[in-house]
This record gives sequence, structure tokens and C-alpha cells, in this order.
Amino acid sequence: MHDFLRAVGFKNIKDQKELDELLQSIVSSPTNYMSARDSEGNEYAEFTKEFADSMGIIVRGEFTDHDNFRIEYYIPYFYGHGITSQEQTEVQKHAEKESYAGICDEVRLGVSLIFYLQNVAEYLNEEHFPRIVGRSVTLSALSISGKIILPMMKNEKQKKTIQKNMQNRNHLIAAARDGDEDAIENLTLEDMDTYSMLSRRIAYEDVLSIVDTCFMPYGVESDQYSVIGEILDYKKTVNKITEEEIYIMKIDTNGLVYDVCINKEDLLGEPQIGRRFKGNIWMQGCIRYMN
Repeated sequence: MHDFLRAVGFKNIKDQKELDELLQSIVSSPTNYMSARDSEGNEYAEFTKEFADSMGIIVRGEFTDHDNFRIEYYIPYFYGHGITSQEQTEVQKHAEKESYAGICDEVRLGVSLIFYLQNVAEYLNEEHFPRIVGRSVTLSALSISGKIILPMMKNEKQKKTIQKNMQNRNHLIAAARDGDEDAIENLTLEDMDTYSMLSRRIAYEDVLSIVDTCFMPYGVESDQYSVIGEILDYKKTVNKITEEEIYIMKIDTNGLVYDVCINKEDLLGEPQIGRRFKGNIWMQGCIRYMN
């Protein structure tokens, strides 16, 4: 059973029989269907069924010689909105099945961002080799564990200063990636100052009053992260089959803006614009191609 099924409103599926019936219903009456040739030349198919606003389950597999569809795997999905990143994106196939990971060097995070590719069939139709450059990426995330925490108190002057510092740091990171030694030295000194400040304040302050947002790897899966982000917008939707309530939140983490969905039962607290979301997420992404 996929751990993140509950994020799209299927927390009560308990056994394989129930799951098989659900997957067969998706193959029988999908919301969307796409086919392509996979990396080995087989006929690859993708059945998508939407059960709530921009979210549902994707069933993937291949057709046999007798036109029988064999399910290889399934994933819960949640489609985000808008353009999250326009950094250069590389796509690589996972070793064990016809699924793919996207990798982009996101300057706002200062690290390589890895996400689970959603539009695999579209990718296979666009390209017939395992690595491409995409134009832009829309990121989204599923969460099965999160809480709402209060925001840090900041006046307008502090907000502008933070924004300016973030822009300056992004420019330095971009320059450092191109080999600028002055930029590398400035970033090193900045990190040392930050470490010194944290060492002083952590003795008498809570860490959540020092760290405004964060984005760091979580667990052993390369596309899962532990995040803290400011809530820019939110809404509630309902799974049409199970009637479970799901929160959709647009959050800002270090300047990276993306949508997160989480089952209401898995979220501690009440989301409000300006508050912060703290939780563990599975990052997904859709590569947008130029027409």
C-alpha cells in the first residue's frame, strides 16, 4: 500500500482486495489516458483518475501481446499551479521500473532539488532518450504529517531587508556555481556569521523563532523533504469517493513557492494565511514544454 494514498483522501484502504478494485475502476473509467513507447520500446500506458481538485491516482503499466493491460505500479498525485522553477532540469529513469526523477539546481535552495516526475507519458512522447532539458517545472507536494505553527513577527522594514538579503544570496550562489571565487568566499563568510548567530541565540530561544523557513532532505528517499514554509493561500477540497477532507496550501519556502496537499486528519492546527506549515513532504513535479 502506498503511504501517500491518504494524502489524496484514501486513508481507509486497508487490504489488497480493496486496492485492486480501486485500481481496476481507474483503468476502466479514467479521467485521462495517455500512451507512449517506453525506454525498451514497449507500449506504455498511463491511466489517470481525478478524485478531488487536481488530485487522484495514476495507474501505469504496459499492454501485452494480446492487448491485455498489465499494471506495473500506481501513484497518488497532486498537480500544482503556476511555474515553480525555470532552472535547467534533467530527467533520469529509476532503475527498477518505468518511472523518472527530475533534478534541477534550484538557486533559491542552494542545493539540487529532486522530484518525482508526474507527466511520464508526455515526457516519453517528447523525447526518446533518458535525459532532456525542460523549459520550466511546476512543483507540488503530498504530505501525511504536518502541523500549523505561528509566524515570526516581522515589520515591513524587516520583510524588505529579508527579501533583499535573499536576492543578494541568490546572486552569490549563481555566481559561485560559475566559479566566481569572490562569491564563494562571501558565501563562506556569510555561513560562518549565520552559524555564530545561531550558536548565540539557540541558548535562550526556541529554534522556530530563529528559523523562518527551511527545506532539507528527509529520510532515505531522495524526493522527500522536511519543510517549514509560510502559507500564502489555502483552501479545502473533498474526495468525491470517500468524502475525506483535504487541505491544499500554497507555501513559500526560501522563496520557492509550491502547493502542498494533506488530509485534514493528518494536519495539526488550522491553516491561515501568514501562518507557517511544518511537515514532511513527497515532492512531485510536472515539466512544462514549449509549444
